[in-house]
Amino acid sequence: MVMVQRWSGREARLLREAKRMSIRDFAEYLGVSHRGVSKWEAGGELYFPRSASQAVLDTVLARASDEEKSRFAEALGGHAQSPSGTAGIQVDSHKFLPVFIGIDHAQRLRAHMTQDAAAGWMESSSTRVEHPEAPMCTLHVFACGVAVFHLVQPREPATLTELAVWRYRSYASDLTWARATIRELLDANHPLGPSPQYVLSLYWLASSPWTGNEYDTALRLLSTPSVLVDRGAPDGPAPLEGSVEKALLATGFDHPDIVSFGVRGVSTGYAGWSGVSYASISQERSLTVDELVDCELTVQALWCFTHQVQQLVEEGQDPSMPESYGWRFLRAAYSRLSTARAQETAQHCLMREAIINTSGLTERLRAAQDALRESAN
Repeated sequence: MVMVQRWSGREARLLREAKRMSIRDFAEYLGVSHRGVSKWEAGGELYFPRSASQAVLDTVLARASDEEKSRFAEALGGHAQSPSGTAGIQVDSHKFLPVFIGIDHAQRLRAHMTQDAAAGWMESSSTRVEHPEAPMCTLHVFACGVAVFHLVQPREPATLTELAVWRYRSYASDLTWARATIRELLDANHPLGPSPQYVLSLYWLASSPWTGNEYDTALRLLSTPSVLVDRGAPDGPAPLEGSVEKALLATGFDHPDIVSFGVRGVSTGYAGWSGVSYASISQERSLTVDELVDCELTVQALWCFTHQVQQLVEEGQDPSMPESYGWRFLRAAYSRLSTARAQETAQHCLMREAIINTSGLTERLRAAQDALRESAN
């Protein structure tokens, strides 16, 4: 029996082609707009229709004829299977690289970008940029003077250790690339020009070979992968023996800094200082990847902004920001992030609280707010 754990634009296109339908006919059959189907297919493996559409695609596949299912399975090509026939690891890596560029630079860049509809109170604009190894890379520029690169890279590692090594090794090249890219955009050749200082990873687990306790442990390891890697190796981050991963999956893994935000029967999610991991069990009721990404964009932008204030204080300077992004702005940010909203679901609240608490952002907001208020007096 052919099954799709999570539909992307790629699988939607293959199903349409297996049914020998045009985009317009397929959209009418699904009960959605043809523009929506075109958007799915244009996004390919990196675009995931909403939960309602996921359910519709499940139904269409279940009702397909044997011939259509056979064509679909052949086109799918066992994409979600490992050589042994069991489900392999499929994970979407989301990297966030924030850098403070200043309010004036941000205003100039945003003039040539598309305003983010979901940004809300954290006013921002975005544009696509080319990355040598990421099929999808978006630069978000916030009005408060922070730019955040968001890289999406689907991965199919043989093991969690392989993924962890790739993660740490790619950080160095990603930081170098982001530094050069932002300076090129700003026409800034000065050696002290803006540079991102860190990378934050979010993993969306799409497919895996694990079950039961191993599945839960794997999500914990995704959020805190340092236990699988020798980061001090002479030639750069290197994998630990495979027995380490096997032992941890068998016996379990916990860390005092990991916070769970999953809901039993709906999702599994963990947040830690090193990153976030999430897996949807019930697509109709779980969080979407867009909700996770939007939260991280806000948190990383504010973390970078407060870091800039802290750096000025540590350099013995009086931190100064335009009044619109002074201590009142940070006070409002603290209130918005620490207070549940009526329209938020319980899962969204859990996710937001877990990410904010493990990032240490609330303390940084208070400290930066005090510094800016004192400097303004």
